[in-house]
Amino acid sequence: MKKLKIITLFLFGIIGSVLQAQELDMNLQLRPRFEYRNGYKSLLPEGQKGTSQISQRSRLNFNYKQDDLIVKLTFQNTRTWGDVSPTATADKNGVAVFEAWAQYIFTEKWSARMGRQVLSYDNQRILGEQDWGQQAQSHDALTFTYQTEKQKLDFGGAYNSTAENLIQTPYTVANYKALQYAWFHNQFNTDLGLSFLVLNTGYEYANADTKLLVDYKQTFGTYLAYKPGKLDSNLWLYGQTGKSTNQEVSAWNAAANVNYAITESFKAGLGYEFLSGKSTNDGSTVIKSFNPIFGTNHGLNGYMDYFYVGNHINNVGLQDAFLKLNYNVNKWQFALIPHVFASAAKVVNPIGEELDSYLGTEIDATFGYNFKKDITITGGYSQMFGSKTLEFIKNGDAGHTNNWAWLMISVNPRIFSWKK
Repeated sequence: MKKLKIITLFLFGIIGSVLQAQELDMNLQLRPRFEYRNGYKSLLPEGQKGTSQISQRSRLNFNYKQDDLIVKLTFQNTRTWGDVSPTATADKNGVAVFEAWAQYIFTEKWSARMGRQVLSYDNQRILGEQDWGQQAQSHDALTFTYQTEKQKLDFGGAYNSTAENLIQTPYTVANYKALQYAWFHNQFNTDLGLSFLVLNTGYEYANADTKLLVDYKQTFGTYLAYKPGKLDSNLWLYGQTGKSTNQEVSAWNAAANVNYAITESFKAGLGYEFLSGKSTNDGSTVIKSFNPIFGTNHGLNGYMDYFYVGNHINNVGLQDAFLKLNYNVNKWQFALIPHVFASAAKVVNPIGEELDSYLGTEIDATFGYNFKKDITITGGYSQMFGSKTLEFIKNGDAGHTNNWAWLMISVNPRIFSWKK
């Protein structure tokens, strides 16, 4: 109730000051999603049954601009239908702030932004919004931007604490203690763009003497997009080095995708990605498994989220070869994406036998329908045909039918807009 009062007061404050504002926009997002999970994220254990639920995101967005000042504030509630009783006096998750930042434009080329914000670049392999997750992802950071007609440079950082402490206190949040990054993009022409990213993340840990230390891991690389005519292609290469909890890091990631518009409605493409891993019988302390860190991983290695969506970290890595078929007609969009997965490093069982690197095949089918101006309906069905090697890595039963289905409705109305 207290949070609702604060939000109400904020609303009246914004509306009351609108005569001094140049631009004010307010919009809502309501996004319920039904999911049937029957082997989602991991093979279904033997003797277990799948489950279903409905989750929902509810957002209220404020966008304000006056002269050289831009402000954004987004309130958000995420819930599972039924997680509190109909007569509950408080919500389980409450209302959270997803974005709360102010940006000042110093010159035509320079600006700065501070506060809770989304960091999203290129195809979101390393830094992304993770919008599929109802909670999504944002950071408390200070960022600077330099932009010309063809070039853009973003750089910034963050420093995190659990509270306003008076003495040194362990940082217990499952997050980085400190972060610095720089991203540079050059658009050579309408067809060709090239980006470079350097990311430095520091995670706190306690050593054997319970002394608090911070180890820094560096992720760096390049992303190239080439889109001439009917061709749409991209490739990227990233490396990781540094240290993590006093262990050396040496890992890498590479991928290439080529898509071609056969007709105005039909597009076909091929892709391959390699994320380095560590053999199960490798006794070294070096971390050889690439970690996409803050990437929007749901959209890259199969929609069933078996890999890199809160899982498969410090594991045998991944090879992902896939085909993409997209067909759009009128208000409908259809896609079919089969993936063939294999490990990037050797999989050796406890008795020394090397297992086949093939992990399984996943088939993803999705559809979208633009029902109204502010209403879209999307859904899909996916099935994983796992191997014995996937059973060894993930446990569960590959012989069981492992599938997943979902249906989501997104309602995004603009409720107020004013421009002086």
